[in-house]
Amino acid sequence: MSIKNKTNEQKEMSFIGKARRAQIVECVIETITEVGYAQASLGQIAKRAKISKGVISYYFTNKEELLEQVVIDYYIACQSFIWPQIEAQTSPKGMLQTYIESNLKFIDENRKHVFAVIEIVSNERTDEGKLRFAAKHDDTIFLPIENILRLGMQEGVFREFFAMSSRVMALTIRHAIDGFSLELMRNPDLNVKDYTKELITIFERATQK
Repeated sequence: MSIKNKTNEQKEMSFIGKARRAQIVECVIETITEVGYAQASLGQIAKRAKISKGVISYYFTNKEELLEQVVIDYYIACQSFIWPQIEAQTSPKGMLQTYIESNLKFIDENRKHVFAVIEIVSNERTDEGKLRFAAKHDDTIFLPIENILRLGMQEGVFREFFAMSSRVMALTIRHAIDGFSLELMRNPDLNVKDYTKELITIFERATQK
């Protein structure tokens, strides 16, 4: 076999491998959405993917790595969707509105993935019994909101925020967005447009100077 043919074969296998991993991750999302975290065994996932558990083990070391990939893929997709929209804004007020609006839109358009991540983050534990993802993403989630609040304060469009008050506001905004995910799970027919409008109004008034 020539070096060129070998290189092409490696590229093809890499592509196939990525596609297979993505398929398995999608089956995890579907399985957790349908039967919940506790019942989403590797057997159930393999059955949905129409492969053997051995194939899953070939691409993922264990179930923990597989579940982590579901969470990682979610955060990558979410950030890729949200941040270009925020960076396109020219004012802190626009940034905050877009942050809220784009988060809710992403959640609405990716319900199954969001619900699967909620199940995983709420239930996956370490060997010591601690929630595995409890503290991993806190700063990456809250710090950008605090930066928007700080910028708005510096430009005179937001009220004054001290270190503690900006963290409280960032927590409140983030928890309101996460609360939307839970409400959507309870009420699939929720009017997302009106919900988004009301949430934006609430935080516009809460941050205005």
